[in-house]
Amino acid sequence: MAVLDVLTMGRSGVDIYPLQSGVGLADVTSFGKYLGGSPTNVAVAAARYGRSAAVITKTGDDPFGQFVRQALAGYRVDSTHVGVSGIAPTPVTFCEIFPPDDFPLYFYRLPSAPDLDIRPDELDLDAVASARIFWMSGTGLCAEPSRSATLAALEHRAGAGTTVFDLDWRPMFWGDPAQARTLYRQALAHATVAVGNREECEVATGESEPYAAARALIGLGVEVAVVKQGPKGVLAMDRTGGTVEVPPVPVDVVNGLGAGDAFGGALCHGLLSGWELERVMRFANAAGAIVAGELACSDAMPDEALVEAKIKENKGV
Repeated sequence: MAVLDVLTMGRSGVDIYPLQSGVGLADVTSFGKYLGGSPTNVAVAAARYGRSAAVITKTGDDPFGQFVRQALAGYRVDSTHVGVSGIAPTPVTFCEIFPPDDFPLYFYRLPSAPDLDIRPDELDLDAVASARIFWMSGTGLCAEPSRSATLAALEHRAGAGTTVFDLDWRPMFWGDPAQARTLYRQALAHATVAVGNREECEVATGESEPYAAARALIGLGVEVAVVKQGPKGVLAMDRTGGTVEVPPVPVDVVNGLGAGDAFGGALCHGLLSGWELERVMRFANAAGAIVAGELACSDAMPDEALVEAKIKENKGV
C-alpha cells in the first residue's frame, strides 16, 4: 500500500456559486458548479503541490456524486475512500458574494448528509495510520455515525505522523451545540496541530483572545496551535512557547470562502517540507490570499511557484 502524504476526512459536495457579484440569490441568473466541502478541498490543495492526497467521505448515489468523483480524478486526488450513502443526496452549498467580507452560505445538507454516514467499520485503518498527515474537521464530530468514525480514526493514529484538527465550527449542523466542547477536547487529545479562527478556538477552549486560545490548545495536547485573526493575520504557537505572528497578504477579495481550505493545503505542504513555522505560516497565508482573489475554491488552488511569487510580490508589506 502506497503511503499517502495527506489523507483528509469529512465533508464533500458541490458548491454552486453565483456568477454575479453583489447580487442576492433571489436575483442571480447564472451559477458555476465546483467541487466543495472543506476537507475535500484541502486534499485538492495539497495535490496541487504534488502531494499524494485522498479523502475519506461519502456522496449520494446521484449525478452530483458522480461529479465529485470525476472532479477528484481531475485534481489527482485519490477517491478510493469515497463511499456512497443512501441516507441523502450529495449536498450542495450556495453562497452570495458581497466583497470584500460578506459571503453568506446556504447549506442544503439537512437533516443529514452522506458524509455524516461514515461508519467506523468502513474505515481503512491502515491508510489512516500510515498517512503522513491525517486531517479531520469539527463537523465530522457533529452527528453519528461520523462522530464515532472520526474518533476511531484519531485513536488509531496513536501519535503516528501529523494529525491536524480543523476546528471548523458550523453550529447549524449540531443537534446539540453544547456537546461540541467536550467532543472537541476529546479529539484534541489525539491531534498534533489545531487550526481555527477566534470563534472556533472559543468553542474548543473557552478562550477567544488569540494568545490565550493558543496556549489553551497547547494545554489540551497539540504541538502547534494556529489561530486565524482575520485582518490581523495569523498567530502560530508551538509547545515550547515559541510564537509567530504573520500579517495578512493584501488582496482584492472576490470570494473569501476558499481561503481557509487553500491555507490548509498549504499548511500541509509546509509541514511535510519540514519548514520553519514562520515560513509555513507565510506560505499558507499567501495561498489563502490567492484563492480569496478568485471566484472558485477548488479550481483556484495554486501551485508552489504561484504562492512563492505572491510572497515575493508582497515581501516587506
